[in-house]
Amino acid sequence: MRYVILRDDDTSALTPVECLERLYSPFLASGLPVNLAVIPNVRTDTTGTDGRLEGYIWATHKLASVPRALPITSNEPLVRHVRDNTGYHIAQHGYDHSMQEFASRSPEDIGNRLKYGARLLMEAGFPRPETFVAPYDTFSRVSLRKVATHFRVISTDAVEWRNLPLSWWPKYAMQKISHRPHWRIGKAILLTHPGWLLCGQRPAAPILDQVKKSVGSRRLTVLVNRWWEYFREQKPNESFISMLHETAAWLASQPEVKVISFAHLSDGQVPLH
Repeated sequence: MRYVILRDDDTSALTPVECLERLYSPFLASGLPVNLAVIPNVRTDTTGTDGRLEGYIWATHKLASVPRALPITSNEPLVRHVRDNTGYHIAQHGYDHSMQEFASRSPEDIGNRLKYGARLLMEAGFPRPETFVAPYDTFSRVSLRKVATHFRVISTDAVEWRNLPLSWWPKYAMQKISHRPHWRIGKAILLTHPGWLLCGQRPAAPILDQVKKSVGSRRLTVLVNRWWEYFREQKPNESFISMLHETAAWLASQPEVKVISFAHLSDGQVPLH
């Protein structure tokens, strides 16, 4: 059996509920879990390296004035949609998704972001998050150690050795030698993903074949998605959306492939390798 975790990043108070409905209705209808990495208190002024507002910052034109940050609880239709569909599972995606927020070397700063972020998610009626996704997959040595004490699962891109706590280096060396993408540190599971396969900046046609190859080459594959890439300039990309729905149909049709949530890992139900 091969296992797949679908992780969608950047859901926040600025996410139109219609976008999630459009993308993930086929997944939910087929009983395929969707793991939403939710920003607890999204900053409305975060820019990318090009100086432009990040693509997930939507709907500010509907506000009389734009606050610096918005808690997830301020989007009641979105929160209700997620709570009403048991196929969604929640991961904590940083605190406010500001650039480099988990590159901080301050234990107090990191601890506050983790604590207040989890509190906002629970105030929205979601369970206490057990999975953490760092914005931009960026950690410092301090933040990685802190996150590993608060969460049972960490989902990220490849982690550079220089950002690992020193006590993790022997385990990291063993993982590199054995070419294993996922590993355990104490009570925490660290999952890496094979890159952004579901990427809206590439042609849609070959993406499903790339997903099939990745799933076929690993026991456990984390597929990372970003809802807003399907609606660039706030318009639906029909070919990209069709590709995602074809991916859902393929996953649902494969008897040797099981789509799971991060919770299955924290419960010890799924082998990592």
